[in-house]
Amino acid sequence: MIFKDIVLRCIECGQEFVFTAGEQAFYADKGLLNEPRRCPECRAKRRQEREAVEYPIICAACGRETTVTFVPREDRPIYCEECYRKLRPRSPEGKAKPQK
Repeated sequence: MIFKDIVLRCIECGQEFVFTAGEQAFYADKGLLNEPRRCPECRAKRRQEREAVEYPIICAACGRETTVTFVPREDRPIYCEECYRKLRPRSPEGKAKPQK
């Protein structure tokens, strides 16, 4: 599919912004069907304004205390970032393989 840059208007600030062909390809690759409704600046501002709730955990691999930004489930091991990176399978290109 061929994508072309299109101009959209932000519902937050009213400014026009360009939804680039590259961004459209990214959205299509991720299965996102709707165009963005906010400009990149308003999207970034909105992300920053959301308060991230952090939950304390103890890493199942190394025992270190840390926090995560999701509600931990009792039936699944939770790892610190360092242990998670060590345990996560990698593809030959160095990218993380999707979880099944």
